[in-house]
Amino acid sequence: MNTFFCQHCGERLFFENTFCISCNNSLGFLPDLLQVSVITAAKQGNGWRTSIPETRGRIYRKCLNYQNENACNWLIPMEEPDAFCVSCRLNRIIPDLTGANNRELWVKMEAAKRRLIYSLLRLKLPLIPKANDAARGLAFEFLADAAPQMPMSDRILTGHVNSLPSTVGGGGVHADSKLPRLRNEDFNLHSSLGPQDDADIVDWPIDYADLEPYYAESERLLGVAGEVTNPFAEWRSTPFPMPPGPDMFGAVLSSAAAERRGLHPYRAPTGVNSMTYDGRPACVNCGFCGFHGCPIEAKGDPVALLRRSLLTGRCEIRPESYVTVITTTPDRRRATGVRYLDASGVTHEIRAPVVVLAGGAFETPRLLLLNDLANSSGLVGANLTFHFQTLTVGSFPFPLFGERGRAVTHAHDDFIVMDDEARRAARSAGLPWIRGGLTEHGAAAGPVMESKTYGPGDHHGRSMRDSALRRRMWVFTLQAEDLAQPANRIDLDPAIKDWAGLPAGRVTYSPHRHELVTSDHYGPILEGVLTDAGAEWVFSTTSPPTGPLDVHARNPMGIAPASYHIMGTARMGQDPATSVTDPAGRFWDVEGLVCADSSVFATAAGYNPTLTLVALAHRMASQLVGEPLPATVPRP
Repeated sequence: MNTFFCQHCGERLFFENTFCISCNNSLGFLPDLLQVSVITAAKQGNGWRTSIPETRGRIYRKCLNYQNENACNWLIPMEEPDAFCVSCRLNRIIPDLTGANNRELWVKMEAAKRRLIYSLLRLKLPLIPKANDAARGLAFEFLADAAPQMPMSDRILTGHVNSLPSTVGGGGVHADSKLPRLRNEDFNLHSSLGPQDDADIVDWPIDYADLEPYYAESERLLGVAGEVTNPFAEWRSTPFPMPPGPDMFGAVLSSAAAERRGLHPYRAPTGVNSMTYDGRPACVNCGFCGFHGCPIEAKGDPVALLRRSLLTGRCEIRPESYVTVITTTPDRRRATGVRYLDASGVTHEIRAPVVVLAGGAFETPRLLLLNDLANSSGLVGANLTFHFQTLTVGSFPFPLFGERGRAVTHAHDDFIVMDDEARRAARSAGLPWIRGGLTEHGAAAGPVMESKTYGPGDHHGRSMRDSALRRRMWVFTLQAEDLAQPANRIDLDPAIKDWAGLPAGRVTYSPHRHELVTSDHYGPILEGVLTDAGAEWVFSTTSPPTGPLDVHARNPMGIAPASYHIMGTARMGQDPATSVTDPAGRFWDVEGLVCADSSVFATAAGYNPTLTLVALAHRMASQLVGEPLPATVPRP
């Protein structure tokens, strides 16, 4: 998708705009020129003139869906007989617009369809209506649901979502190990930017300075490779333990294009060795950082930390163990240990003076709810956040070699700070602010994921050799701030049981309008960057997907959030009435019970959470044993 600008005031325009939010001039899209133009009423008749020099002397009229429904912004040359534009005339059926939600859903589908038609026109592919060619023509039938919409209480998905709860070490074992720090503003979001309607935005009970010494020590323990070139990063007390590794070719191209757009890409901090570190070898750039454990142990992942603990002789891992009960004193005011089932279903009990919950932001609240513990605030499981991901994809006419390297070597943080364009986008949407996050520059797919996408058949080998996904596709992934909402939560399913006969965890989640507006604003910018980098075609999508869910039934990323960043279901705070744990991760209601996972995040922030999770766990453990790290100051 190209980037468009108002010919009157220079304001950036979006593909769907019907007026400029800066100068208020009317706009129309010219499908023959693939341009958005300011339009002014012609002196005679009901036509419109454009501001594009190539159309001088021509008169246009609005598509009938533009005039009557404001569901389109495309123009038709006045001399053409059709009442509808080249996109809308492809419709054979539209829903009854008087039905509940039908008009809103139809408008969204029309917007998505126009983006498809734009791409076909841009690629100069034939656009033949089915009315003209029944065999090869194109037509759209937008049907209303035959039955009422599914109640919110019903399940839209039952079964596997992701494997975070079932892996020792959590998602970090199979992640590509991007390890940024949060910014100070992330810890003070309410004080810095203020509230949003229908969201529960709070400040953390700690700030960046409180966590900086633990960030520094966690980077040393994990082995983080990076460099101090990100203009949006906070101060540091120590250098990165290792320099960055080799740049991926695709990231060099996308970073150069990002710089031309005025963005500030940098080499992303990663827990992947660029040299021998902690007895582990340097990365060989095999391309399997993401979705795989490292075969040569070059990642500073949870396995590396667990190995160090095991070598002390004071740590034991009991695999395939499933904790079902947190044991307590009779008054339920102190934790005394846990009961767990082994792989054979036999129950065991361990007694301990301190119980540390680290099951992640899904399993930790589920275990607390199963035991009816630590929930005097009513907030256990509430304020579930992911990162609302905008994925902007570009296909290139030459290989980018994305199958080699560390999955992501570059990123930019510009969208975490509002500029004038973002402020205007927020204002036009009726929001006080919008906030993106870290944008990863990365490859689209490895060979395993690519092979599953193509499916079986004679075409499979040819598709793998051509490798449109693995070798010639590049992706920006915007990890945007996901606003906490009390209704987004983990609770216990009233009907579905797990293998042990206990209530399964249930997720209720819907993105806030802030996330949707943020994605709509930044997606076109990222599309413009990839186009400038040389992409033949680009598009943006989101996870979770938006719009009617049945449209996404075959979405390869699924209808649940694909993000493995799960946070906020036992948030920390200063007040037992409005939080689940204190600033040290100790549960307010139960002594001897502490939390060392991302459940305690007060907000999602716009950064990958792993390093912050590790730093918080280190801080919790250090305070637990009475040995907190000393305060730090910026290095000169």
